[in-house]
Amino acid sequence: MKYHQIDRDLFIKNRKNFMANMKPKSLAVFNSNDIYPIGADSTMPFQQARDLFYLSGVDQETSILVMFPDAPSEKHREMLFLTETNEHIAVWEGEKLTKEKALEVSGIKNVYWLKDFKKVFFEVMTQAETVYFNTNEHYRANIETETREARFVKWCKENYPAHKVEKSNPILQRLRSVKDPIELDLMQTACDITEKAFRRVLRFVKPGVWEFEIEAEYWHEMIRNRSRGFAYTPIIASGSNANVLHYIENNQQCKEGELILLDTGAEYANYASDLSRTIPVSGKYTKRQKEVYNAVNRVKNDATKMLVPGTIWADYHVEVGKLMTSELLGLGLLDKADVQNEDPEWPAYKKYFMHGTSHHIGLDTHDYGLLHEPMKANQVFTVEPGIYLPDEGFGIRLEDDVVIQSKGDPFNLMRNIPIEAEEIEEIMNSK
Repeated sequence: MKYHQIDRDLFIKNRKNFMANMKPKSLAVFNSNDIYPIGADSTMPFQQARDLFYLSGVDQETSILVMFPDAPSEKHREMLFLTETNEHIAVWEGEKLTKEKALEVSGIKNVYWLKDFKKVFFEVMTQAETVYFNTNEHYRANIETETREARFVKWCKENYPAHKVEKSNPILQRLRSVKDPIELDLMQTACDITEKAFRRVLRFVKPGVWEFEIEAEYWHEMIRNRSRGFAYTPIIASGSNANVLHYIENNQQCKEGELILLDTGAEYANYASDLSRTIPVSGKYTKRQKEVYNAVNRVKNDATKMLVPGTIWADYHVEVGKLMTSELLGLGLLDKADVQNEDPEWPAYKKYFMHGTSHHIGLDTHDYGLLHEPMKANQVFTVEPGIYLPDEGFGIRLEDDVVIQSKGDPFNLMRNIPIEAEEIEEIMNSK
């Protein structure tokens, strides 16, 4: 891995918190992700299952974590199963975790080779009454491929049909949504890498460059700062491409007078950042572009202040809608009749701002978090309002990642990334 090794105290604490929520005489199992094929002998780059990483720090394929806090034997209370490494694997794939290195990374003393899993698992299942399965129940989940975790659940139910079943996901949704200080430091690093990449792009952009050239500038700066790259598929949307919310082709030439919407966050140590900025190709916004830009920025700033403990996500979005409605009236995009006659299920402002304003962020870009529960201190949210104007040939979105504080306004992890229109113009014209 490119990133610096993470303090294993984070993973020790995470396991302790998870086990404190388990029922008596129960065990929980977490599997790594598959390596997914492309064709012939090609595969996609491996990315670890976030829950396994959160609880162990292990960033390696074919790994299994088992937690059984009430196990009669101490050696069975936390167990890690890994593929046994050897000289052949070291030559062809690079060294894998040894038992000693796995302890150093995870804090788990009892490390077994994967070939012993079924034997050890049978022994602990004879002592357990309940098994926790780790199913993905994120509100945005869209799963079309049978995962390694799903295959394990099927196998376990067939071989141990008498055991009671519980779900890990509700526990993880709450635990993962509240960030440890170590996690916040990792997310700050991801945001700092994003800042370096964005500043590089500001000095690179000019009329005639291609969207994919801008993407390449980001890649260069992210990789050289120990990131794996983008935390999600980047959006480099010039001109009216910005009005396609998930535009990812990034294959058009940027023309003089256009704006470019950049939705481009780096990852670091599996933790995501999520940045949106909208910059002028020519280095200067037109009067109209700046009017809309500043309106979006005001909504972002006022919406950020609402992210405090106790806020309900759905209520927050209603209030942000009111802020946006006021700005759209000021821009002449809505009139009072539009607002008075609006459909409550699809308010008038949705014509120009049709997506949500905030989501949890952490190990996943759209991270775990129960949206019906009140917001808590040390949860991290994006704030990303936008105004999209197909008829005028541009769209503007601005986005920062902020940490909810126990008191006062959230702490902006992207506070050092240029956002004011005048600062962006100054940097772009100082090349």
